[in-house]
Amino acid sequence: METEAVESKFSFGSYTRLLSDPGHATLSLFGLLVRFPVAMRSISCIMLISATMDSLWIAGTVAGTLMITQAIASPVLGRFADKFSQRKVLIITCCCHVIAILSLIGLVLLNMHLWAIMAAAIATGCSSVPVDGFIRTRWAAMVTDEALRTAYALETVLDEIIFLLGPLIAIVLATAWHPAAGLALCAALTFSGSLALVLHRRSEPVIVHKSEESDRRAISMLWVRALMISYAAVGLFLGSIDVMMIAYAKEVGNPTLAGVLLSICAAGSLVGGTCYGAMNWSLSQPRLLLITSATLCAGTLPLIFTSVPVVMGISAFIAGLSVAPLLITCSNLLESLTPKGCLSEGFSWLSSAGWLGFSLGVSLGGQLSDQSGAGQVAWVAMAAGTLALLSSLFSQKLLSNK
Repeated sequence: METEAVESKFSFGSYTRLLSDPGHATLSLFGLLVRFPVAMRSISCIMLISATMDSLWIAGTVAGTLMITQAIASPVLGRFADKFSQRKVLIITCCCHVIAILSLIGLVLLNMHLWAIMAAAIATGCSSVPVDGFIRTRWAAMVTDEALRTAYALETVLDEIIFLLGPLIAIVLATAWHPAAGLALCAALTFSGSLALVLHRRSEPVIVHKSEESDRRAISMLWVRALMISYAAVGLFLGSIDVMMIAYAKEVGNPTLAGVLLSICAAGSLVGGTCYGAMNWSLSQPRLLLITSATLCAGTLPLIFTSVPVVMGISAFIAGLSVAPLLITCSNLLESLTPKGCLSEGFSWLSSAGWLGFSLGVSLGGQLSDQSGAGQVAWVAMAAGTLALLSSLFSQKLLSNK
């Protein structure tokens, strides 16, 4: 009897049941394809510029600018998707994004002025669709509330697979083939993935007719703002980790080690997210948010005291364990609290907050690594964990009452 009780609490069968529907499986596949550039774009930008200009600070600044403009544009694109359909937004932005990213590559390789490179980075960021939010909104339109939790867990696990393989692919392409190869692949995947989503009409969310509820801006809702802080903290953590591992790999004389370490961190998040999604939790979502935030904060501590590659890999795995569970909890809370008519916008605000935090982490990490070495960047990661913990602690009453 004891074994049966445990099995009812922890089972991977929910994933199998979800993917048994061909429409669900294809949505996951298309979402995986179109989200791969998310894990590759910034680090490919850093690799390209650092190889041609020999400055992590410039590389981090350009990549950070790209992420900031993406963070600003994402809610606008999400709002347009809620009002005019995701299909129209995907078609227009996909074409603009490919042109912008190819322009960025050309300007860097031609060693043009920094202002021109920054302009191309801004155009690339502005045309970057918040595809993670679009996919989650499509899941909400396709499945029941019970299956939706599994779907969000699956998407977060797939995100971790992307972040497990994406940085490694980007770094290998940049170091073994050509510095611009990673960004070129991003352009190709964005185009093909966007086209696939456009053709997947079954998952297209229905446009909610204008009403007092659907016309509200998602940013006006207090719980959206609270969850944005948690997302920003995760972004700050991931951005600082990206720069820390690249700088550390250069310090030890093995640039390709950066991709391995980043993939190990993503593997930790993959394990944590998979197990978290398979559990039937009896705790409330706000309480789970607090627990996952606390574990993220604690997981950053070993990074401060490590310098040996093997120990750094173990520390990266531990630090990544709570990333996916924290993001899954935020997604569940947002979907359950936000009106359907502004759900794409709500997810876009979370995405924006995450990328804003990521860009800040990349920029701060780049400056610290140039000035003091890779070890000092770990303090940025620790600050990110502390921010997530404090945010979840102070938002408990708001999220629980709602």
